[in-house]
Amino acid sequence: MKPTYFISDLHLAADLPRVTQGFTQLMTQIAGQATALYVLGDLFEVWVGDDNLSDYNQQIIAQFRQLSDQGTALYFVHGNRDFMLGESFAKACGGQLLGERTIIDIHQQRILIEHGDALCTKDEKFMAFRAQSRHPLWQQSMLAKPLAERVQIAELWRLQSKMQNSNKPENIMDVSPEEVTTVLNQFQVSILLHGHTHRPQIHQLNTAPHQSAQRIVLGDWREDTGDAIIGVADASGIRLETYTF
Repeated sequence: MKPTYFISDLHLAADLPRVTQGFTQLMTQIAGQATALYVLGDLFEVWVGDDNLSDYNQQIIAQFRQLSDQGTALYFVHGNRDFMLGESFAKACGGQLLGERTIIDIHQQRILIEHGDALCTKDEKFMAFRAQSRHPLWQQSMLAKPLAERVQIAELWRLQSKMQNSNKPENIMDVSPEEVTTVLNQFQVSILLHGHTHRPQIHQLNTAPHQSAQRIVLGDWREDTGDAIIGVADASGIRLETYTF
């Protein structure tokens, strides 16, 4: 069986040409060679609505569509930067928009996938904004604004996020171990796969007496170094691989 791929935190933007080239390269590499591709959030640096059909965004959609047309199942999960991705975007790509948390079965393994931002419960200010920005009424109000205004607001968020994160302690921006245990037990799985923290690693956990689990963290795509840590699942299991572009 062909492998399944997991990527996250590309933060695609027109002013990040190396990452964009890397995305194009991966789409070409795995076309016809992958069972599925799961995009676990923050595909874009910002996304202000599916009506933002710039030349750049249409280029990305077309590359996804080419991948799905060649037989690769395509799935999207919202991130904290592109939480306004909608069904129109997913349909145009030939893919499917998943919920915040989804259990998938690969080679007789049950895996819980998500972006990962909901696990960072110690960052109270972010969690408050997250709750507000996911509310349907808030999103309806935002989408009612002219596209140009939404783009300006998103750019302001982008700058504010960079400034705020530079002043936050490292442990605040990482996942809460207690929340990870709670989620694993709630969904009764032993493998959690996510992105968001930009700290790729496979963590071995104990969620209860005599019960072991794994938390697998994908990496972000680096414009400066031209690489990323992606997930690959096949008959031998799930592993992290360095993808260079």
